[in-house]
Amino acid sequence: MDGTAGTVGAAPGRAHLARPLITAGVVVLVLGAVVTASALLLPPGPATVWAPFLGAAVAVAVLRLGGPALERLAARLDPRPVSPYAALAAAGARSGEESLEAALAGLAQVLADGTRARRAAIWLAVDDGLAPVPGHGRADPVPDLAALLARPEVDHAVPVRTGDVLRAVLVLEKPGQAITPADRRLARDVAAGAGLLVRGAHLNARLAARVARADDLGRELTASRRRLTRARDAERRRLVTELAHLTTDRLEALRAALDEARVALDADDADTAGPALTRALEGLEDLIDRFRVVVRGVYPTVLTAQGPVGALEEMAADLPRATSIVGRLPERLAWEVESGLYYVAAAALAHLAERAGEGPVEAVLTHEDGRLAVLVGAVDDGGEEGVDELRAAVSEDADRLAALGGRLHVERDHGRLRLVASVPDALEPVIEPDVVGSRP
Repeated sequence: MDGTAGTVGAAPGRAHLARPLITAGVVVLVLGAVVTASALLLPPGPATVWAPFLGAAVAVAVLRLGGPALERLAARLDPRPVSPYAALAAAGARSGEESLEAALAGLAQVLADGTRARRAAIWLAVDDGLAPVPGHGRADPVPDLAALLARPEVDHAVPVRTGDVLRAVLVLEKPGQAITPADRRLARDVAAGAGLLVRGAHLNARLAARVARADDLGRELTASRRRLTRARDAERRRLVTELAHLTTDRLEALRAALDEARVALDADDADTAGPALTRALEGLEDLIDRFRVVVRGVYPTVLTAQGPVGALEEMAADLPRATSIVGRLPERLAWEVESGLYYVAAAALAHLAERAGEGPVEAVLTHEDGRLAVLVGAVDDGGEEGVDELRAAVSEDADRLAALGGRLHVERDHGRLRLVASVPDALEPVIEPDVVGSRP
């Protein structure tokens, strides 16, 4: 594999010739020394016959007796394992690394050393296929084992399984060299012993993904709580505005009528006190009616019981212009979602119903692609000023909608004044069942 493919291992240099060269050198030196000594000490005939055999025997003895020293010398020049079994021993030692990443890196290293491969790599099984060990390259994941084998740099691959579950794939790269039976045996043996280690790495990767998802959910939850807080603040401001508009003039008129009646009664002027009390009573009844309207707007019982379609139909019955409500929502949503869209639609309907124009005012409600939406439109003769006036009429409710993550757009299209508003159908983060609580 190329250097960006998540491989681990070093390219061999000439150091791997150290052991055979040292062995050959010892044999040549011992054999030469024995032949030379035999030629000097023995007659020419016997020396010629027996010297090579004697030299070979002495070379074998020297290699046997000096083996540890020669091995240490060779290890300095070529530190890689001398045999597949040494590679397996090194792999076992690597499995005790504190870091799983370091253990996997060491496992690939000893695999490359034991097979004399140019490179070795470990690809972990992930949700969408196979990916190189994190931290050892930037290769793109592949969908399956067949796609991995199709990569030109892959000369041999051995799957690592736990039961029937594929956990990883060990990959060898030996360009221009044959994959020997010994290489295959070593790769199989390493794969057999690496199952637990690779499973640990796999679980670590899943844990990291879940921790990242938990962080995302935490940020989404914080953002949704902020939106709800802003929505409550916007609703408080709207309620204060409604109450101020309701009470200021009517309470002043009621107070004036009561003061007039009190002065007349103090003066025993029944002719003046009677009409004043009548005006006060009418003003009080009007004030009560207006409070009922405000209460219905702040917390409409029909909205709670039947949803935004029913609440808008009830409101439309009292409007001065014919109004139609179209749409049936398949399911009820959270109060904040339904009320957020209801208030902006109600404000737009009330505004358009008071304007001059032909035909009815229409509101169309839809619930698609995770959003609750409404389109309010009517033929309007107000020109471009009508767009600005409609925006002003729904400005407070638009703030509430925006606090809930909603969108609002007002436009004029072929003589029709239209408002399009939508809000997400879920304000809290959604936790996917396959992410939280699933088994690896």
